Amino acid sequence: MKPIYFLSLIFLLLGTTSSMAQKTISLFNQNDLKGWYAFEPETGKHKEGLDLFAVDNKMIRCYGKKAGYLMSKKSFRDFKLTVDFKWNTDTTFVKKNNSRNSGVMYLVPKDTPDELWPKGIQFQIKEGGATGDFVLLQEVTLTINGIQTQPGKSVVAKRFQEAENPINEWNTLVITSNNGTITQELNGKLVNEGINSSVTKGRVLLQYEGFPIDFRKVEIVKLK
Repeated sequence: MKPIYFLSLIFLLLGTTSSMAQKTISLFNQNDLKGWYAFEPETGKHKEGLDLFAVDNKMIRCYGKKAGYLMSKKSFRDFKLTVDFKWNTDTTFVKKNNSRNSGVMYLVPKDTPDELWPKGIQFQIKEGGATGDFVLLQEVTLTINGIQTQPGKSVVAKRFQEAENPINEWNTLVITSNNGTITQELNGKLVNEGINSSVTKGRVLLQYEGFPIDFRKVEIVKLK
């Protein structure tokens, strides 16, 4: 291979790698909650996520006496979202209840009102074999196994298999949304999938439903 062609190939590969790297977005910088706002029904929207939740030891720590959430300020279309989560069983953390129940929502439209819980799709995180369920909120529909779900306030579509790690271990969920096709993976296993989503663009939301939960990686890779 002639030197000039070899160098051109190297520059092309470097440019491709750089372009791919630019599509990866870390929504959590491990230092603060820049890029997020917080909400709970009694006091409403808080521009600063740290008004309600905390960052400690490079983790988002959701806890307290009131249910609420963190919402990303940016919206995304056609992406792969990766989130690490673990239940926080430290008894010194204030909690609202003893039910291990939470979730990661996505495709929350920019114009939907803040409430518990807004329009979008939820990757259910719930003790007792429900982690990986779809929860379709506020009339969102999805076609699963050839059948379109009925619109409703909160419609559950069960996961295909269980894949959650023991309580004290980290879990990794991966959500892929591409032109209306949705897949949900948990710890490397496909747990749910559907097509023809009625929402295709929106924000990311981390739920706090009353039992302390930690998140450490929240990362999006743009697919287009």
